[in-house]
Amino acid sequence: MTISKLSTFTGLAVILGASGAFADCGIASGRVAILSNDFPALQAMAAGAAECASATVSVTANQTTEHRDIQVAALTANPAEYTAAVVANSSIVPLMNEGLIRPLDDLIAQYAPDLPQLNKITIDGKVMAVAFMANAQHLFVRDDLLAQVGASAPATYEEVLDILGKLRAAGAVDHPFAMNTAAGWNLGEEFVNMYLGHGGELFAAGSAAPAINNETGIATLEMLAALNEYANPDFLTFDSNATQALWESGELAIAYMWGSRGGAILDDQNSTPEITGNTSLIAAPTVGGGALPASTLWWDGFTIAANISDEDAAATFQALMHGLRPEVITANNNAAVWLMEGYTPGAPAAGVAATANAGARPYPMLPYVGLMHTALGNELAQFMQGQESAEQALADVEAAYIAAAREQGFLQ
Repeated sequence: MTISKLSTFTGLAVILGASGAFADCGIASGRVAILSNDFPALQAMAAGAAECASATVSVTANQTTEHRDIQVAALTANPAEYTAAVVANSSIVPLMNEGLIRPLDDLIAQYAPDLPQLNKITIDGKVMAVAFMANAQHLFVRDDLLAQVGASAPATYEEVLDILGKLRAAGAVDHPFAMNTAAGWNLGEEFVNMYLGHGGELFAAGSAAPAINNETGIATLEMLAALNEYANPDFLTFDSNATQALWESGELAIAYMWGSRGGAILDDQNSTPEITGNTSLIAAPTVGGGALPASTLWWDGFTIAANISDEDAAATFQALMHGLRPEVITANNNAAVWLMEGYTPGAPAAGVAATANAGARPYPMLPYVGLMHTALGNELAQFMQGQESAEQALADVEAAYIAAAREQGFLQ
């Protein structure tokens, strides 16, 4: 696949060009069924789309953290269970591989002719998704707790470890650190971020052959293990909801979380002014002497199912664009780093923008990267629990990936 990247993730402070505003939905009839992750920005979009429901238009949404696990089966049905799937860099790949989503060029031409190029995720010359927000994982820090040990905001993971050691020695926080290390997809993502930060490449140049079983892979695992020595022992259950809750309860001093959680963490709900007023969102750190942040840049966007009627596809596109109109974006300004008209960047966008401007790499959109991500998520938990060596864990990942890649025809 030839995939055109979002041209750049720098300059996120620019309010993008018009994407088409709707006085009303103007949909005669159709079925709209949205499958997505579950966080405030997507809740806002779905609520906006739901305004299009009428006696002849049905609008439903399944917003779940399990969306990746069900999307392929749900869109394979004919007709598809959902008319739209909200995806990101990685989760679009299996849908593309199976031919489960349709090109959007005709729908854009008819219903959103002014959609900026930045929002068009183009694969093999066809627009296959509309990107509406940017995301990245980066550091959240408690300025007041760092000040207690005479520390300033860290720029490297080595500095993070030094600060965590001082915080624990001072008794400031029992478990001062957290990242999204839930066994499975989240743990795999943390390896990818740290590995790329170390300068690694997941695959041999120009091939699907794995390239993680090496000294860089060992260094990556050692850093992940060192960081999580300062995390709650339940760290293999931590997803975004868990780490956000820990932060809002004041149990953390430094966390590595998604920028899309910034708005919810900085608002006046579920926390205290002491915590929110001392929370800073800063760039993802470098690691191992590298120059680039140990993070990956992401876009979130919507796709439309192939196995649905043209009527339902048109209704779904219009409803989703209605859910992303400038009024919705402005009303939910701090819920995301939006890539849509109506967005004014604020404090919640600071970490994503800083990470992007420091040169973080986009998460790779390769047909076989999902197989590697799955193997990482499934095979690293025993190492993180201290039950096997880094060398054995990487050998297990390599073997699992090779078996899956051969089954899928990516390797001989």
